[in-house]
Amino acid sequence: DKMKLMFSVVLLLLLSCSTSQASDVNITSIPPHVDGVIQTDFKGTVSLTCALKDGPHEDKELVWLRNGATVNLNDGNKESVSHVCIKPIYEDDEATFTCHLKSNASNEVTVTLNVTYHPELSGEEAVTVEEEAVLLLECDMRANPAITAVMWKLNGSMVDLTAGFTVTNDGITSQLNVKKVERSQHEGLYQCTTLSPMYGDKSKTFKVTVTDKTMKFPLMPTIAGLVVVFFTMLLAVVSRRKKIVKVGHLEQTQILLIRLLLNINSYVFLHKPTWQL
Repeated sequence: DKMKLMFSVVLLLLLSCSTSQASDVNITSIPPHVDGVIQTDFKGTVSLTCALKDGPHEDKELVWLRNGATVNLNDGNKESVSHVCIKPIYEDDEATFTCHLKSNASNEVTVTLNVTYHPELSGEEAVTVEEEAVLLLECDMRANPAITAVMWKLNGSMVDLTAGFTVTNDGITSQLNVKKVERSQHEGLYQCTTLSPMYGDKSKTFKVTVTDKTMKFPLMPTIAGLVVVFFTMLLAVVSRRKKIVKVGHLEQTQILLIRLLLNINSYVFLHKPTWQL
């Protein structure tokens, strides 16, 4: 009898705990969720419906949360039944959507999105770079499930890392970098390829053309030189007018021009140019 009594007490406690944990709401979805997880991709649309379970409810206003942040709902989409439509993007992968009564936030139901997608790689891009400049090529390698490898080729062969190439990736973007381009080594057709057991190989090509290095002339020093030449010529012209202009007036004019020239030179060389031709 004591054993039966103890068993009955434990069963009653379990039933009361189960009842207290039961939610007043229920979430259905298209596509259907399995154990609270919804499988989808960028091509699909996810429809979520939160509805009150049968029974008396004083409060019928529903609240949706996405990763803990409140989702804005229209006034007609809050009472008893509420719908949320999702067009998945990268940021929706592993996002959680929670529904509960406004009056009872602790009594909630949650589903999680699992968004699958492949790397966005295709087509050809033309790239022009000068000799001795920096070359940087980038490939988007984001995928779910994650890709297994990234390969970089130049003219059909794997890039030679001893020829000035550096390859890096941060799980989102793969980069190929050359700090000092040489036409003989770095011009040609590059190909970035991602490998995935689910999506197969995805590739993008880059047609890299290396041009001659162009000479860049500093603008401010060039202007300063022209100003010096101009005022030198002007002083020469003024000095030849001695027969017409009084000597005192001539000397005063020359002094003013020399002072102006010195001021211009001082300004140019004290203020370094910030841009070039």
